[in-house]
Amino acid sequence: DDHFNTVLYTGDGSGQSITGVGFQPDWTWIKSRSHASSHVLTDSSRGVTKSLFSDTNGAEQTLSGGVTAFGTDGFTLGSEGTVNTSSRTYVAWNWKANGGTTSSNSDGSLTSTVQANTTAGLSVITYTGGGSAGDTIGHGLNSAPEQVWFKRRDDTGNWMNYVKAMGNDGYINLDRSNGKDTGGSPVNSTDPSSSVITLGSFQSLNGNTNTYVAYAFHSVEGYSKFGSYNGNGNADG
Repeated sequence: DDHFNTVLYTGDGSGQSITGVGFQPDWTWIKSRSHASSHVLTDSSRGVTKSLFSDTNGAEQTLSGGVTAFGTDGFTLGSEGTVNTSSRTYVAWNWKANGGTTSSNSDGSLTSTVQANTTAGLSVITYTGGGSAGDTIGHGLNSAPEQVWFKRRDDTGNWMNYVKAMGNDGYINLDRSNGKDTGGSPVNSTDPSSSVITLGSFQSLNGNTNTYVAYAFHSVEGYSKFGSYNGNGNADG
């Protein structure tokens, strides 16, 4: 809970501060528990009120009444209904990156802006696409990412999810119910290295002059693990 924490709260419909996180979050993912509603993702690299929805392929939106500030023990909400409708219950998952401080990274062929927590194996990466398969972006971590979520910000585009344990020949989408798609590779059939992530040419993650965010993770012993498994249909499996 030094780097990740979950909090529950009830909306008030007007604006409130949510505390109890235990640190200043840099990325918060909010979902209504009591009603059907989109997942709302906001991070301090893209800026408060800048929201993406993991269940849709929509472009980044400015929610003036969404997450309006990150504080030392939580975050502040406005009156936006997807995060703060009166009497509705919500969950917020919170990650710590680097206190909102970003840095320019030129390890790749494309310059990226990173906010990395090397202790917890998390980096929030923003970049502008180059449009060519094989373009690379620096991630700022000290180990190779094992899972990366990519999302286009300036227009519609599916969430593309690379998972090392599933192979670098395809991807799964966060915003769709389909299985693994092997119709191309978001990482250009190249596993990330300890310094860079290689990009394919999908418009959803590397269109020329388009803007993107990527969330990169690697396993940290005692804290996190990224992998895959095969079901066996056995309740004692």
